[in-house]
Amino acid sequence: MPDPSTQASPTGRGRLRLVLGDQLSDRLSALPDLDPDRDVVLMAEVRAEATYVGHHKQKIALIFAAMRSFALRLEARGVTVRYVRIDDPANTHSIVGELQRALDDQPFEGVVVTECGEWRLAEALSAFARSTSLSVEIRQDDRFLCAHDRFRRWASGKSQLRMEFFYREMRRETGLLMDDGQPAGGQWNYDAENRKRLPKGLRPPGRLRTAPDALALEAIADVARLFPDHFGALDQFGWPTTAEQAEAVLDDFLRHILPGFGDWQDAMAQGEPWMWHGLISTSLNLGLLDPLDICRRAEAEFRAGRSPLNAVEGFIRQILGWREFVRGIYWLKMPEYGRRNYLDADRVLPWFFWSGETDMACVADAVAATRDQAYAHHIQRLMVTGNLAMLLGVHPDEVDDWYLSVYADAYEWVEMPNTRGMATFADGGIVGSKPYAASGAYIDRMSDHCGGCRYDVEAKTGENACPFNRLYWGFLERNYPRLRDNVRLAMPYRTLENFGPERRAALLAEAEATRIMLGAVKR
Repeated sequence: MPDPSTQASPTGRGRLRLVLGDQLSDRLSALPDLDPDRDVVLMAEVRAEATYVGHHKQKIALIFAAMRSFALRLEARGVTVRYVRIDDPANTHSIVGELQRALDDQPFEGVVVTECGEWRLAEALSAFARSTSLSVEIRQDDRFLCAHDRFRRWASGKSQLRMEFFYREMRRETGLLMDDGQPAGGQWNYDAENRKRLPKGLRPPGRLRTAPDALALEAIADVARLFPDHFGALDQFGWPTTAEQAEAVLDDFLRHILPGFGDWQDAMAQGEPWMWHGLISTSLNLGLLDPLDICRRAEAEFRAGRSPLNAVEGFIRQILGWREFVRGIYWLKMPEYGRRNYLDADRVLPWFFWSGETDMACVADAVAATRDQAYAHHIQRLMVTGNLAMLLGVHPDEVDDWYLSVYADAYEWVEMPNTRGMATFADGGIVGSKPYAASGAYIDRMSDHCGGCRYDVEAKTGENACPFNRLYWGFLERNYPRLRDNVRLAMPYRTLENFGPERRAALLAEAEATRIMLGAVKR
């Protein structure tokens, strides 16, 4: 790949246009009015963004490869790109540092930026804008379907913010899966049909994976050399790094996988990391795919009779509903949201979350997939690793850092509301109406892990009992003052209260012993 930063500058004083690593879209708001004769696009691979948490090696390689490909795409359109590579000796290794260096090297009349996705970087760019005499225009990121102002208007005056009602408004606004103003099929939500356990002998279909091209192989080699101590393996890298590759993966999903997504989206199986999930979240979050286009194409599969409504509605809800909702929550509630710890969790994250060295079959499988693929599907994230972290009482800062570090599709705007909200209930109910706490019975119902596990999922107490069982009632007892009035926990709390004081004390003690045994000691 040529070094675009060595190219001749365009004539005249144009504007410097910053494109970040998760903004790799032709329709990015910073680009449509670009003047190729005067303007320059700045793209920079910097250590500050690669190391503020120890991102998975595949995630760093994915972003670097996709950035390099996008830079060439822009150059092919006649755009001048100032591209700063991670190993450039002059690299300041921060986005603001590279902005300032570009401005020092060449006169520009202003800077154009599309708003970034993370509070940390948004604050840094805002501070930069205040410090410079140049005009810095920060534009709305219209790749999303709900602007910040639109979400704030929806949230205003509501005592509870529930995704389901936000999703219905988005359906009405976009017309997706709507028939004469009513939801297709007469229901808004078909989630009740999407909780089936995988029948014995049924395995998920084969998946299209993307063989690394030359730029991806180069990025993989750079990451292996420069970030050897980061989590994860690189040898199974198979993520799309261009819009064309992402389109191929999306097309394969819509044609071959989507029909089964509804029935089996919550199922888990040993050694099966993909199941019926889309594998498009990395491309969507990078900007290689457009969310509304994805939803419309999925709807077309239903309208053509190729995919059932429960599958298509469930899939669209993840993008139009959940993805837009958690982004709205993040920007509505930050920075205070990132300090929430409603359950006063105070334990460290056990080492097996990184090593996978545990006898819990479901956890070992999820961590192995995470290490090898930089991916685990949403039930593994919520009901295995997230549920366990909450039952153990792991501090939400450590949970946030882990999820942000280990998944190729993780950016703070989407990760934090999912972990601090859904997975650990650290936000006290802003995102979800209850903690998603579950014993081993849930995992046994939704997976084939328990049959081969060394722990007994039927046993409630004792050294051989499933740790999820040993932790569950102690979690409820430990958080009794905070959670007993939650109407969605009324049934388990009635059961707990019927146990009597001695048994409740014993359950609390066993849970504490299990926390210590698993390495969740106090910070």
